[in-house]
Amino acid sequence: MQTGRAAADYTAKTLRGHTGRIVGLAYVLGNSSLSDSWKSMSVVCSASTDGTIRAWNVQEGVHLWTTSVQEPLGMIIADQQKGLLFSADSQGTIKAWKGLTGEELGSFPTSSSACSLLSHTVEDQSFLIVGSAGGSLYTLTSPALSQVSKVVAYNTFKINVLTASPDKQWVIVGTNENFDQFVKVFYAESLTCPCKDEPLVSQSLPVNGCSSACFLPSEAARVLMLHSDALSHHKKISVFDIKSKKSKYKVEIIAEQVGSFQLETGGWHPETLLRGCGSGTVLTASGHHLKVYTVNGTMLACFKDHTEPITAICADSFRVVTASQDLSLRVLTWQQLKDKGLSLDSRYHLLGGSHMFSRGFTNVACDYASIVASVAGKDGKDVLKAYVFNT
Repeated sequence: MQTGRAAADYTAKTLRGHTGRIVGLAYVLGNSSLSDSWKSMSVVCSASTDGTIRAWNVQEGVHLWTTSVQEPLGMIIADQQKGLLFSADSQGTIKAWKGLTGEELGSFPTSSSACSLLSHTVEDQSFLIVGSAGGSLYTLTSPALSQVSKVVAYNTFKINVLTASPDKQWVIVGTNENFDQFVKVFYAESLTCPCKDEPLVSQSLPVNGCSSACFLPSEAARVLMLHSDALSHHKKISVFDIKSKKSKYKVEIIAEQVGSFQLETGGWHPETLLRGCGSGTVLTASGHHLKVYTVNGTMLACFKDHTEPITAICADSFRVVTASQDLSLRVLTWQQLKDKGLSLDSRYHLLGGSHMFSRGFTNVACDYASIVASVAGKDGKDVLKAYVFNT
């Protein structure tokens, strides 16, 4: 399906119910390319400033459940493997939910005005790692949300970067509220299984002003970090391999820088989005442009498919979807070229409605069979647009 023809290639539905701004959405049940039947039910959950989480059957376009009204929500993530959902509200209360029923499974207070959330599973043990606006890093059991450990990563500065390596060994933490503060890497086992009277194993990396970080999914622990310096505000991407050196009594963190390059942003933009794909492909979105780089900074492609700034990206091993204020989604697909790595091809647009009622797309998520995105309503009531592929 390359043309994006409504009805012939996909079915579009509008999912209404929230009375506030949608702050996040996540697939709690999705289709993958490895599924026996990729047309099985997908379930997406959305969180809103109206204080509710709503769940939706994407294929049918029907509402499944809604939580009771709580404080305005600020973030939502899913653990698809366990069928769990996690939320954070404006008062710093973290909650765990059963994804298919909406049953509340646990609650934990942080008293933080904003939190970052990271679901972390090692073998048969699951945890939720929480970064607070005050710089504290909590590790909680999942789904009961009992505290396992707490460490102050940054004194009074908000944790805005929180991500874990594919090999499950490392957690990257960062803040962009103070340029004197460096990115930190934590040995995950010391967070999830701390030793009494021993400090957590961590190390600072020579990167400050970090606004985003992600690991390359096909590498064990190769991290991309988007950052800028305090004087020029030029944006750079630094690439590090994280490894360990273990002895009988301690674990030593070894971070080797394997790449660094400055981004060509083409003017001032308030936000640059960062994603990593495969073993060495870097995606950035700034303003109208989506760019593809190698980890050494060679630009492989530049796409200008939108007429307004890109607000969100969803990327997996099959496709990349960009959402924009121009009220459209652009779908691009990966191709593996012999001896040349990944190539990204722009395919088609999906339209989101009329600017008479909407301000543009704000979030986007996808699985193998569908795409769901949130649309900002001019009346303050955001909606979801769901696109289900027929072939």
